[in-house]
Amino acid sequence: MIDIGSRTVHLVIAELAPGRPPEPVASWKQPVRVAEATDRQGVIRPDVIRSLVGAVTASAAAALAHHVDRLIPFATSAVRDATNRDAVLGEIEAATGIRVGFMTGEEEARLTFRAARGWLGWSAGRILLLDIGGGSLEIACGGGSRPDLAVSLPLGADRLTRHHLPDATPVKKRDVSALRRHVRSVLGQCTAELRAQPAPASCVATSRTFTQLARLAGKPQPHNHLPAPHMLSRKDLGPWVPQLAAKTDEQRARLRGISASRARQSLAGAIVAEAVMEVMEVERLITCPWGLREGVLLDYVSGLEGEPPALPALTSLPALADHRRIHGIETVAADA
Repeated sequence: MIDIGSRTVHLVIAELAPGRPPEPVASWKQPVRVAEATDRQGVIRPDVIRSLVGAVTASAAAALAHHVDRLIPFATSAVRDATNRDAVLGEIEAATGIRVGFMTGEEEARLTFRAARGWLGWSAGRILLLDIGGGSLEIACGGGSRPDLAVSLPLGADRLTRHHLPDATPVKKRDVSALRRHVRSVLGQCTAELRAQPAPASCVATSRTFTQLARLAGKPQPHNHLPAPHMLSRKDLGPWVPQLAAKTDEQRARLRGISASRARQSLAGAIVAEAVMEVMEVERLITCPWGLREGVLLDYVSGLEGEPPALPALTSLPALADHRRIHGIETVAADA
């Protein structure tokens, strides 16, 4: 699987078998910073397109070296929402022969929910899922393996940082207040339907943004010798918004859980996390190490088991998939 995100091109190689969770084999990623190289008109710069082509080419070579026999390449919101998206995907295909598909934001939310259900299990009951990405915020809820309702909003941490916060840090209170108002305004357009859903038994968050915030402000929780999730409460998160605003990027990067590469967008991520938890009346949530990529793999496995996958365009159903051989690897890509 090749995941073209807002910051990296990420190759994940896994063994898939019916009735079993994905077994990771290898992982490789290369920074491309698509979001940072997208201008106000939504155009991705030519130099970054060349970087994308190089990263996809290198990913395909790594997959071949690991004897991968099926490749699922897809792009998320940074490429999907670009005004020159078709040209970008066309250049990748022309240079590599790999046709990259993309999902809608709602489809991303549904697949991420599927990953959370797979990791938490049925004992979690009805789930509310929150996922802050670079370009969008996904929210989904439901009691089954697939959500009853899923939405995607343009409230990604990287997008908001670039469009609504000044380049200089520390960030002034008025800029924080303006971003809070914007986030709450966008959330107000869709949350009535979500809040009308039955109350969840479990509230769970995925994504690096939530994980880093939970390490910063939350507490680790034991989980049967699996990767330790963190519990994040809205009460503990709230005081960190003004603290992050008062710090420079370099100072943020020295905080527990905040990486240097994501220090700049950590403030916007915290503002979105606090706002969505407040609007959805979430007092505390648990982080989940599985996310969109695991959801894609689980969805593919469901096709192997004979269950209709949630996204046939990203699996092997011939009606919506484009199959071809790339250096000996069969690729499966979504129709754009």
